[in-house]
Amino acid sequence: MPRRRTGRLLAALALTVPIPLALTGWTAGASDDPGQEPPARAAALPLDELAASATQVASGLARPTAVAAPDDGSGRLFITEKAGTVRAYDPEGGLAAEPLLDIGDRVDNSGNERGLLGIATPPDFAGSGQVYLAYTALPDGAVTLARHDLADGGHEVLLTQEHAQYANHNGGQLAFGSDGHLYFGIGDGGGAGDPAGNGQRTDTLLGKILRLDVSATCGELAYCIPEDNPLAGVEGARGEIWSYGLRNPWRFSFDPADGSLWIGDVGQGGQEEIDHIGADEGGANFGWSCREGLEEFNPDQCAPDAELTDPVFTYPTSVEGCAVIGGHVYRGAEFADLAEGTYVATDYCSNTVWGLRQAEDGSYESATIGEFPTQVTAFGATPEGELYVVNDLPGGLHRVTFSAADAEG
Repeated sequence: MPRRRTGRLLAALALTVPIPLALTGWTAGASDDPGQEPPARAAALPLDELAASATQVASGLARPTAVAAPDDGSGRLFITEKAGTVRAYDPEGGLAAEPLLDIGDRVDNSGNERGLLGIATPPDFAGSGQVYLAYTALPDGAVTLARHDLADGGHEVLLTQEHAQYANHNGGQLAFGSDGHLYFGIGDGGGAGDPAGNGQRTDTLLGKILRLDVSATCGELAYCIPEDNPLAGVEGARGEIWSYGLRNPWRFSFDPADGSLWIGDVGQGGQEEIDHIGADEGGANFGWSCREGLEEFNPDQCAPDAELTDPVFTYPTSVEGCAVIGGHVYRGAEFADLAEGTYVATDYCSNTVWGLRQAEDGSYESATIGEFPTQVTAFGATPEGELYVVNDLPGGLHRVTFSAADAEG
């Protein structure tokens, strides 16, 4: 059996004694002056005393898939729709009737899991007016990363990954890390059980999270591979890879407090999992398809010298849900005394909301903290750290709120 990095698994049905929040090094709205101490924050509620819910603020979305919040002072949210449109939501004016952009003529949205799947706004969005999009492209469903200029409609394809054989497991999450690089998740290529073994292969981008420098070009590439990527310069490997051994990392996010990466990886049929790694832990192998969660799945994919990174949370598929929807760590001001530092995730089918926190000793606690609307597909976080979710059918945008659990009764 392969070696495993240490990590404590907490099943959804086995809740631990609440542990005080350890992540206290950052607060929303803190001064940018490194010499000024951030204001003190009250400790968050223990997880078993916390309740999360969501209130609808907009309707009329057509199968929304992702949410991004430009840091331009506008307060807007950008919401992708599966067929190839991006809608803009303003808290004052609501959901704009006309799309912000429409690339439907480029998008293959056949099947349930193809379409316009991800969006990210770069740190310089206020000046550049550019967005990054992930979609499955016509005519062959190739998973595609592109940069789109909202001012002049310019559309530049930066990267494509062949994905023609199966329509599922495309991934599509995009997010900029604290290092300024763009991270891009791609599923294992689809089909049951990762038939090509893509998760454990390093010569393909399938089943990976990539890390790209999209601020420059290098040679024939429309981007650069950061020199400190774990496989940069390794013969036979794709240097774009940041982490691997993933089945379908549909949604991941960064904690702005420490730059750590939280990943919701959709399971095969046994376990859904959430992974968490530090900002400097490039090269992590999460095990698929050697294993699913912490259970061995395909021993033929288990290299004897592989070092696998354990999930920090799992729950049984078809018992507690059907597909994990990775969320965000709450770092807002409005509910800081309740939920500061809480990672919030849900499931597409069960609507259960889980909260996770990491303790000072590195262990994790978890609790069921509420229910969301049916069929949530994605979370979004404003620059101020407040959270939203979108749901697939009937297609709405909802603002996430927190309260004390006893207040819910």
